[in-house]
Amino acid sequence: MKRAFPALLLATAVATLSGCATSWVVDSDVKSFSSLATVPPGATYRFDRLPSQQADTARQESLEAMAAAALDKVGLRRDDAKPQYSAQIGARVTAGLSPWADPWLVGGGWGYGGGYGRYGYGGWYGGPAFFPPAANPWYEREVSIVLREAGSNRVVYETRARNDGPYNASAAILPVMFQAALQGFPNPPQGERRVNIDLTGAVR
Repeated sequence: MKRAFPALLLATAVATLSGCATSWVVDSDVKSFSSLATVPPGATYRFDRLPSQQADTARQESLEAMAAAALDKVGLRRDDAKPQYSAQIGARVTAGLSPWADPWLVGGGWGYGGGYGRYGYGGWYGGPAFFPPAANPWYEREVSIVLREAGSNRVVYETRARNDGPYNASAAILPVMFQAALQGFPNPPQGERRVNIDLTGAVR
């Protein structure tokens, strides 16, 4: 997050000196709501897609694979034929100017575009967005998961995780954010909390 930026700068320096490979922390602010006391062992789910998510099958499948890995870690198994729950997921990445950049020293203008990088910025998971000045980018990310009972369609679990920072590494960060969003499932702590997860790999 913004107050951790000096540590992120240090991590960047270490990465540069070590060939861009390092171990760093993805810090997410998470808020969850649950009406579940317990979840049966081997509980099953299927993904439900909004109409906007059905428009780009490849992108949504990539996002669902990230979420599925996190759901598997908390004991939920995907079964499209006999699900006990339905899962609606979302992810948003937006790009802007770093809060530490001096706006009087930044050249170049702002403009609309159809996405930047693999995931795009703005909207949910790949809509149009502003392009930030290349020298001072700042990325804000959010993921969400809503679980409903398959029979009644009643929402039984809702969670969101937010993260921001200078790294254009959404393919690595979004899966970790889904893990953070499910921390404490099915009985998460009340209120917003910080969840830190180590991520080892290349910083891009």
